[in-house]
Amino acid sequence: MFAIVKIAGQQFKVTQGQNLYVPHISGKQGDEVEFSDIILHNNDGKVSLGKDANVKVKAEIINDLVKGDKVIAFKMKRRKGFRKKHGHRTQYTHIKVTGIA
Repeated sequence: MFAIVKIAGQQFKVTQGQNLYVPHISGKQGDEVEFSDIILHNNDGKVSLGKDANVKVKAEIINDLVKGDKVIAFKMKRRKGFRKKHGHRTQYTHIKVTGIA
């Protein structure tokens, strides 16, 4: 059994007991979160799509703030003396899917 769920604008294929990193969502460590924006649900070959998929994905927050790899955006124009360096680290939330019901 699996479901494709939309979390913070991104689609994830989730199964029960799976750990994954999603874009930062509000909540503390140990909180239960519920995702109801289901795109597809497969229950042993029985597929339901969109609004026909009346299921909810429940998950537990394992770590509320995980920083991703550093990303550098460097711009330069040759012979002009123009250089810009911007960087950031994307913030993620580590969750564990506890149930699909």
